Amino acid sequence: MFNLGLNKFVVFVLLALTVSTVFAKETLVVVNRDAAAVQIIDPIEMKVLATVPTGEGPHEVVISADGKTAVVSNYGAQKAGSSLSIIDLETQKETKRVDLFPLLKPHGLVEVNGKIYFTAEVNDLVGRYDLASGKIDWLIGTGQTASHMLVVTPDQKKIYTANVASDTVTAIEFGAVPPAGSKITHIPVGKQPEAIDISPNGKEVWVGLNTENSIQIIDTAQNKAVEKINVGERPYRIRFTPDGKQSVATIPNTKEIAIFDAASRKELKRISLESYPLGLIFSKDGKLAFISTTQGDFVLKIDLEKGEVIGKVETGKASDGIALTGM
Repeated sequence: MFNLGLNKFVVFVLLALTVSTVFAKETLVVVNRDAAAVQIIDPIEMKVLATVPTGEGPHEVVISADGKTAVVSNYGAQKAGSSLSIIDLETQKETKRVDLFPLLKPHGLVEVNGKIYFTAEVNDLVGRYDLASGKIDWLIGTGQTASHMLVVTPDQKKIYTANVASDTVTAIEFGAVPPAGSKITHIPVGKQPEAIDISPNGKEVWVGLNTENSIQIIDTAQNKAVEKINVGERPYRIRFTPDGKQSVATIPNTKEIAIFDAASRKELKRISLESYPLGLIFSKDGKLAFISTTQGDFVLKIDLEKGEVIGKVETGKASDGIALTGM
């Protein structure tokens, strides 16, 4: 009897560890702007596991490197938002709402080593929230208007943020004790830059131009716009695949995603979708893309090589920002 009980206990522990490991590695989170909530999704089964309330008008979400915590920017709707929602992905609850006031309309988010970088659009600045201490540990102004989305190099030495109303991208190079001594460079680009991503090798930043229906490429060594790709319609979001070989843009107006060869800049193919694509994230191996869509509100799972939708799950109203553990 003792051995049987012990065996059952061991099996239970192993199952618990397995479930915990799978949970930590395979969790998808998508924001629902009009529902003031996020949904936690099993990306294998494409099933909603939980809906968690947030502040009003959540727009973007990132997940900590350990896969335990999601951070959501509460941009606001009729009234400008001024908070971040901290969500425990295991308990599936909001554990803290970080009051950012007087910083208004937090939007773009990037997580690097437990630090959450965010933009405050009304204040034209970039801030950093430390998950461990629970405090904002620095702020730096961009000097431009409507700093909206951002990317951060893995070594946390450089930030690039797209300034929608200034037609610029601001490069922030950290000084020895940031933000003191930081160097700021404003890079002129085309009209209304919004979507932005940085190549895994850090050599290029690709920026979507809303009113020029194109993608501007910035050489990070020169901090200069060097090339432009005509997309034909507005690229809402842009992301490099994990290997850096391809870049993918969501194109809401035509209900498509466009896939580009990053080296040659050539468009490889387009994949037609049933509704308007907004946010996107890749599986760790880069073979799958998860796309949030609106007007039907779904998250779609796409096999990029086959160019096919292989799964979908219905979400709340106006799904937008999306994140996946392990990315």
